[in-house]
Parts: sequence; structure tokens; C-alpha cells
Amino acid sequence: MTTVMKLIEAGEKQLAEAGVAFGHGTTNAFDEAAWLVLWRLGLPLDSLDEAAGRPVSPADAARVAELLAARIATRKPAAYLTKEAWLQGVPFYVDERAIVPRSFIAELLADGTIDPWLGEHTQRVLDLCTGNGSLAVLAALTYPDIRVDAADLSTEALEVAAINVTRHALDDRITLIESDGLAAVRGPYDLILCNPPYVNARSMAALPAEYRAEPELALAGGADGMDFVRRLFADAPARMSENAVLVLEIGNERLHFEAAFPKLEVVWLATSAGEDQVLLVTRESLLS
Repeated sequence: MTTVMKLIEAGEKQLAEAGVAFGHGTTNAFDEAAWLVLWRLGLPLDSLDEAAGRPVSPADAARVAELLAARIATRKPAAYLTKEAWLQGVPFYVDERAIVPRSFIAELLADGTIDPWLGEHTQRVLDLCTGNGSLAVLAALTYPDIRVDAADLSTEALEVAAINVTRHALDDRITLIESDGLAAVRGPYDLILCNPPYVNARSMAALPAEYRAEPELALAGGADGMDFVRRLFADAPARMSENAVLVLEIGNERLHFEAAFPKLEVVWLATSAGEDQVLLVTRESLLS
């Protein structure tokens, strides 16, 4: 008799042997197999303990096998196959029009790390490079009294973001804006969240197929990964209120960041990936 756990263990072996790349919601073959198996069987993704011994019919097992085969053959992130991604326990729709959401800024919203820099003055928030809108949604859910603008250069990504804004009943609090960087946004904002394209050219050339399945626009940051960030820092103060802060994710590019902005005073924020992935900078620091 085939069970849920047997399918997951077989899927784990398949994925590992195929050498697929992770990082779009999972970090290893077991978790990825569990996600795909549970999703295909219509079971809650947090139900593994209860569902492990549950018998699976031959027809359902065949459907699971088909999904795992598609993951291996296409090298698409699992989220593009399931059309769903999760951040901080919140579900989001996603497809190939937008990058798979995985920002560590989501953790900082959930655990209150940036709250000391916020206050009653924090009324207007901008999620720049919003992609599928997940950070804008999480910010609106975290701070019920704020209004959020969510901006992106990609009209296709904004179409996906619109699905998520409506899904979470936030159409009255989140405004979607097509904008090349800060060009089309007004401000002034009290908080800017930004997970921009920051991958340097050498890293872009070495990305696994799963990452190349995502819109390049959302990843590529130029020779040192800092092209977008340079423009952002130059333009941001004019869009920020007096006590505003900007929270920026730069992934594994801290060395390039510090080389590009050697005198800029920033605060590095701790996430589950360490203390070199996300930083906070005040308007005052950007002006000086």
C-alpha cells in the first residue's frame, strides 16, 4: 500500500538524484517533495504529521508522479507549478509573470524588528519592486492603519499583485502603481520596503535553471548588482518624510554594497539567513 509518506520519500529521492535547485520556498529535496505531494493530493501543507500514514490510491499516486516529473523536466520552481507561494504563513498566488516571493523583509514585518523606527507618524508605506504584491499585503496586514502603494516596472507583475490584493480584501488600502523605480510615485512615504533586482552579472550567469525561469528584470542588478540601488538612494530622500526609513534587501551582495556605498551609515537587520541580507537606512543618512 502506498502512503503519503512513501510518496514523499520517493519524491525526495527523485528530486535529489535529478539535481534540481531549491530556494523558492524550500531549501531541500524532502521539503520540496512534501510540498508537491501534499498540494497534489489536496491536503493542507502543514498536515504532514497527520497525513503521513494515509493510503493513496493508484490514480492519485500517478497524479503525484506526473507533477514530480514536471518539476524535474521543466526545472520550474514548484510555486509556478502549484500557482501558490507562502510567506509568513500567508498564501499568495504566483505565476511566471512575477518572481517567486521569498523576501526576508517578510520576517522583519512579522517579528516587529523594524517597529522601533516606526510610530504614529507611520501612515504611508511604499513597497517598491512589489512583484506579486506579497510584501505590500503583509505590510497592510501587519499595520492595519496604514495605506500602501505597491510599485513595479512590470505591468505583468502588477497583474499578479492585483490578484493578491483582491484575494486578501485590501483593494481599499493598497494602490498599485506602474513605475520605473521611484519615477511615478509621489510620496512622501514614512516607510519604504524594497526587494530590488540585485544579483551581480557573474552570479546571474551562474544561476540554476529554476532562477532563470523567473523574470530577469526582477533579478539582474548590473555588473556589481547595485545599479537599481544607486538610483534608489539618489531619488529616495525626495519621496521620504522627515523621519522615514528605507528597508532594503540585497541578498548575498553585502561586499558589493559596501564597496558602492563605503561611507553610508546603515543598520543591518538580523534574519533567518544572517545579518547581511537586509539593511535599514534613514532619510537623514541618505542626505548626508
